[in-house]
Amino acid sequence: MIAYTINVGGRLLSLQRPLVMGILNLTPDSFYSGSRMLSDTAFSATDAERIRQRTRQILDEGGTIIDVGACSTRPGSEEVSQDEEIRRLAAGLDVVRREAPDAIISVDTFRADVARMCVRDFGVQIINDIAGGEMDRAMFRTIGRLGVPYILMHMQGKPRDMQTSPHYDCVTADVMTYLSRRGQQLRDNGVNDIIADPGFGFGKTLEHNYEMLQHLECFQELGMPLLVGVSRKSMIYRMLGGTPAEALNGTTAINVIALMKGAHILRVHDVREAVEAVKIVEACRQPESLRA
Repeated sequence: MIAYTINVGGRLLSLQRPLVMGILNLTPDSFYSGSRMLSDTAFSATDAERIRQRTRQILDEGGTIIDVGACSTRPGSEEVSQDEEIRRLAAGLDVVRREAPDAIISVDTFRADVARMCVRDFGVQIINDIAGGEMDRAMFRTIGRLGVPYILMHMQGKPRDMQTSPHYDCVTADVMTYLSRRGQQLRDNGVNDIIADPGFGFGKTLEHNYEMLQHLECFQELGMPLLVGVSRKSMIYRMLGGTPAEALNGTTAINVIALMKGAHILRVHDVREAVEAVKIVEACRQPESLRA
């Protein structure tokens, strides 16, 4: 596996050993109810305590990056307004920063103005964009000016309609071509640290997801670190039966496959289990490191 490093707030973060990114949702409506940190009412002391505890949990369980999102992008979801997204993020990031001032924080947003606010006001070090810059044409230029790493994800369509009728000639080749082209556009805008995310579950059928997983090692050819986010998604529970709440075992199975095929970052709800998966895969790669 290529030993990438990315610049996070002026310090180099090594991806030689895979890292775990823990999800912190500042939403009342994310697809996995166990990840929701906000109630449907105004931001409260109870919400703040949930966010504080989740921040602590991610770090205590071995997570390296906290990925904070304030706009649900589950299939069929409608966008919240920019003002509401900023309100949620400002309240939540204030709690996260007070609890863990030195933590590496990624913000999940497709809006350039939101990304700018998060980096400027809260020292956010990474921007995670599900839309690959397609939903805000100012995003690539903004990221170049901010000088932060950018997670470039592939999505066909938009969250509200992406699962209606996704079609590819060859899903792996088509997604790789997209990521390669958009990656070059990012570099043209001065973005140096780009992380590729194939976008499991975003505008892809069950068959598309597993075909892409089968050929995941091909994404190494992009020359970018690879992030995989399958945590509790429908590609797991639709095949096995059950609900997102029952999809942890399947998530771990796919995370191990992804690690064996070269994933550098796992984006997950369940941090401890993902960290354990990383440890086991790394021990398999380097058994000599286990010698007493």
